Amino acid sequence: MNTFEYIERFIEDGVGVIQLNRPRQLNALNRKMIREIVTALEQFDQNDEVVSILVTGKGRAFSAGADIDEMAENNSIQMELLNQFADWDRISLIKKPMIGAVKGFVFGGGFELALSLDILIAAIGTQFSFPEVQLGVMPGAGGTQRLTKIVGRAKALEWVWTGDRIPAEMALGYGIINRIVSEELLMEESMKFAKRLAKQPPLSLRLIKDSINKAVDYSLYEGMQYERKNFYLLFSSQDQKEGMQAFIEKRKAEFRGR
Repeated sequence: MNTFEYIERFIEDGVGVIQLNRPRQLNALNRKMIREIVTALEQFDQNDEVVSILVTGKGRAFSAGADIDEMAENNSIQMELLNQFADWDRISLIKKPMIGAVKGFVFGGGFELALSLDILIAAIGTQFSFPEVQLGVMPGAGGTQRLTKIVGRAKALEWVWTGDRIPAEMALGYGIINRIVSEELLMEESMKFAKRLAKQPPLSLRLIKDSINKAVDYSLYEGMQYERKNFYLLFSSQDQKEGMQAFIEKRKAEFRGR
């Protein structure tokens, strides 16, 4: 496994954990850090020992946003040639469940990273925001798109135009996050959920995620046809045979991810 500068990672009971590790900078995301996060996600995605992935941040914040010092002097042509968002695009190709355990500030690029994950568990007091407008720019790694698909056009415009902070309770009400827990229990509860998923049949998790992602953009008819294809596909898996046989025999299934 690679040695990383800005993140730490480990595997525990089927869960691959990635910890953002720039706590003194409130885990501000520079380009190398994003590349490290994406590389770790891809390696966990290919590792049969890992069934689910948990992403969190060390220190007081999940991530306070992008590293502004890194890009302040760039011009449009430099940004185009850097093509920095190509790394971000790779996150959407991860097949395994990705859970975010977030706290403190989830701002700008940190908010975009959180929205790129599948499930978000937030500590009490967590705040979310896209403050880019106050710097004369706007989100560029999918923030306007993902937020709009979750909360709708009007609320997304309000929050991205103003840069207002969204408290965790409001984020929960709008479906941005899945649950709120105390900060002391954030990692415990997030790991508990990730480990629960890690006991599920991996191929089922993979194709459920694939089908639900398609539901966001497909028509109902197209989505149902796609779902049906994945339903049929699972009947070629050993896990389907094991799961149904275990049900018939009234015993606990032992899934292998095959």
